[in-house]
Amino acid sequence: MLNHAFGLLVHPRQQWQALHDLSDDSLKRNSPYTIVLALLPALAWYIGSTEFGWRIGQGEATYMTEHSALSLMGGFYFALLLAVTVIGYFIHWMSKTYGVKSDPLKGFVVAGFIATPIYLVGIAGIYPQVWLHVLLVLAALSYAVYLLFIGLPIMFEMSEERGFLFSSAVMGVAMVVAVAMMAGTVLFWDLVSPPVFL
Repeated sequence: MLNHAFGLLVHPRQQWQALHDLSDDSLKRNSPYTIVLALLPALAWYIGSTEFGWRIGQGEATYMTEHSALSLMGGFYFALLLAVTVIGYFIHWMSKTYGVKSDPLKGFVVAGFIATPIYLVGIAGIYPQVWLHVLLVLAALSYAVYLLFIGLPIMFEMSEERGFLFSSAVMGVAMVVAVAMMAGTVLFWDLVSPPVFL
């Protein structure tokens, strides 16, 4: 499973081709990939917010209570899974428009592979520094977009032009999902589990 993550980071085109060459059943067996890798940022942020604390500039570190951090990071984990599931479903749904064959589980697996840099950069949450995370998240999002635009044409055997259009449509859905996640986070903090600091 982790060899796919390494391959997507080091030689993405070859790794996408290797994933394309898998049978549909073998590809679908990679569905735990997202379920496992999405745990990495949630666990790292839990440890970072309870053990090391947040610092903005040279100020004092701000720590969260363990109970509060656990509920927030649980919500974070499920939000990551939900985001990948929604994007994966739309990959499947839009595949008909572009004349390629897909199913919801294949869309989920492909979306999970696209999100690999986001999962891996989330490990940096163990050391919560705002400026560092802003830079790392921007880099991870940029690389995820790159994986999207080179991966979809390979996985669905499309021309570069049609693949670009398909990827652009998926990118639009991903942006809507990101905004919905931000709004959901505010509502979750306000109505369900507000952060509690020490």
